[in-house]
Formats: sequence, structure tokens, C-alpha cells
Amino acid sequence: MIECSLRRLRCGDCGVHLEAVPWARAGARHTRDFEEDEIPHRRHHRHLTTVVDHRAGMIVWCSAGRNAKTLQRFFDQLGQRKSSIEAVSIDMSGGHEQAITDSLPDAEACFDPLHVVRLAQRAVDEVRRDEWSAHERSRAETGKWIKATRRSLLRAPEKQTVEQRALSAEAQHANRALHRAFLLEEQLRLIYQLEGRTAAPEHLDARLDWASRSKLDPFIELARTIRAHRHGILAAIRLGATNGCLEGLDSRIRLISHRSFGFHSAAPLIALIHLCCTGIAIDLPR
Repeated sequence: MIECSLRRLRCGDCGVHLEAVPWARAGARHTRDFEEDEIPHRRHHRHLTTVVDHRAGMIVWCSAGRNAKTLQRFFDQLGQRKSSIEAVSIDMSGGHEQAITDSLPDAEACFDPLHVVRLAQRAVDEVRRDEWSAHERSRAETGKWIKATRRSLLRAPEKQTVEQRALSAEAQHANRALHRAFLLEEQLRLIYQLEGRTAAPEHLDARLDWASRSKLDPFIELARTIRAHRHGILAAIRLGATNGCLEGLDSRIRLISHRSFGFHSAAPLIALIHLCCTGIAIDLPR
């Protein structure tokens, strides 16, 4: 649960509005990160699990729930056909890895690169917040400067503006902990851009060793998490597997749900998903 006091802004053209925040959309009941990973069909955390065929680019199965038992129902329905599955791309939440391990012992679970990078970004932001608190927050000039570095530290260097690059460079002299956190996150991101994928294990282990010695608690914890999922992270790099196709279809599903103003149960939404996202062709009466 997040509590935040928002200022009311008065505009001569469009009236009074609440202050916008970077971590949630206007009027949303959940943060952006939560909305980007989950598909709710109604309030109180009622969610769906969707399975996508990456080659066809279409949803092949959808059901209410988001845990290992939910995904297990999909594998049970496949029967012997599940033996043809070689790899499954997932994130690190929802307990789906257990269902894959139990039902597909010969398949590889690949952890989506975007979610791994987000974990690193979260660690950077935790370091920034710790430094902000240690420097009297926004009551001091140093605290104000640390707060202003957030967008610079979380954005990839190739996407930074000139001002954001300047702030990132300034951190090297102004705050060593922030600069170290930024470099650790960037080095982890670069692992996915290596020309030779066979070099990924060595590079990943070197970055994890550095994170463990960084004296930054969020990155020490991140190193533990990544080591526990090392095999799936390297499998995603070796196979080039991502959740990109699923993320695109999730956006389409959210649009279907928002356009319908929600549903009382999962069944109507699943029916619309089958109609719009599975490639079903229906001959209309003429």
C-alpha cells in the first residue's frame, strides 16, 4: 500500500487537477510496475494467466489465477503434446517456475531480461533513497540534488538527455555510492548486449561478485536473487528469449478490459481474448 499526499493544481483552461506522479497513471489504483506485469479482470487482485506461442505471436490459453496451480492446468490439458515445448519465457513472480519444473523437466525456464533489469533499477532506486534519507532528504541542498538524480540513474545511457548525462557524470564526484549503483545496474544491462553469447556466464559472474563486494545492501540482495535464478537468466540470453510478445498482447488485453469497464467474472474477458488475440477466424452470416 502506498500513501502519498498530492497537491491540487489549478489551471485556467482545464480546471483543478491532482498532481501527477511518475509511478502511477492518472486515476489508477495500482503502480505502473504492477499494472505492466498483471492483467486484472476486476478489483481485489483478480488476475489472469495467459500463455503465448512466440512463433505464432498469439495467445493459446488463458485462465483465471496467477500461481503454479493455474499454469499446471494448462500443462494437464496439453497431455503428451507438452513434450514438444523446449523453452518457456517467464518473469520471476507467480510461482510459474515450479509448474514448469514439475511438468516440463526437459524444457528450459527463461527469465525475461526486462524483469531482471527492473530488479537492478529497483536496487539503484533503493540506494538513492537511502542516500537521500542520509542527507536530510529535501531539507538540504545535497538531498534535493540526490532526489533530482532519479530519472538519470534509472535511464539507459543511450536514452538519456544531455542534462541527465551531466547528472550521472556529476554523481561520480558528488556521491560515490550512487555512482557505484549506477555502474552496477549498467553493467548488468550490458550483459544482454554482448556480441558473443557464450561469454555471458563469465561476465554475469564477474558482475555478481562486484555487486556482492559493493557494500550496498540492495545490490548484495540483488546478487543473491540473480544467483538463485542464474540458469534461467543465462538460458534467456543463449536462446534470445524474452516476454516481448506477451507484453504486447497484455497491452491489448488491458485495452479490451478498460474499454468494457471491467467484468464481474473472468469468463467474459477470456471469451473476448479468444476472439481478439488467438487468431480465430469466424465466418460472419451474409
